[in-house]
Amino acid sequence: MHVIQPNCRVQFTAEDIDFILSVLRPKVGAADSLIKLLADEETRDLILDDENLLRAVLEHRSCLRISAHFYFYILVRQVFRRSGIQGREVADYVAEVLTEFSRLERTQCRIKGQVQPLDYFFEMLGALQTVDDTTRFYIRAHIGNYSLFLSGIFPDRVRFRAEFRGAPDLKYFEELGRANYRVASDHRLARKYDLDGIFNTLSERFQTTRLALNDLGERLITLGDIEPSVNLVLKKSFNGS
Repeated sequence: MHVIQPNCRVQFTAEDIDFILSVLRPKVGAADSLIKLLADEETRDLILDDENLLRAVLEHRSCLRISAHFYFYILVRQVFRRSGIQGREVADYVAEVLTEFSRLERTQCRIKGQVQPLDYFFEMLGALQTVDDTTRFYIRAHIGNYSLFLSGIFPDRVRFRAEFRGAPDLKYFEELGRANYRVASDHRLARKYDLDGIFNTLSERFQTTRLALNDLGERLITLGDIEPSVNLVLKKSFNGS
């Protein structure tokens, strides 16, 4: 069981540094200066909010060599700001969710002591009745994350399955994600990992967050352009409900 945390802003690779330098060198100076600036939380966040970085990411998607953490944070932060979601920690967390779930195996809910993962929501909801309190927190956080991921990145797939196969619609995913984020936010482990505020925001503004990710998925995300050595399979990760 793995707790996703907002870590995108502290995982810069050498390629990320080179990219920032190529775009902002007149503002940040040489590599040594940039590294010092990124070590300061306030300065780092101001650098990452620079509109020039977003434009450079969008203009050079076909030849980017930056980390998924950096890529997703820049994009998520910008679409969230336009949607009125100003908290950097929320953008960082959701960017980390996208980074994690860009690998098919990360979308699976694995429970300690159980060989087979829980791939479907009905399995996860059923497991809530039999597992211990700690495991319930992990499952609820996963349900919230997975609901946001599917309804945010694959809304058309959700609509198609709802219309032609009788599967749950977007409202179902919104209610499922909202409810589980809300319960998870009250858990002691949410406070331990400083996720209570993030989960509260995602619960209260689930639809706004989902719509922002719809825009991201439709117009911005091109996973094949980053980390080509990694099997990024977002477009194949819909496992149903």
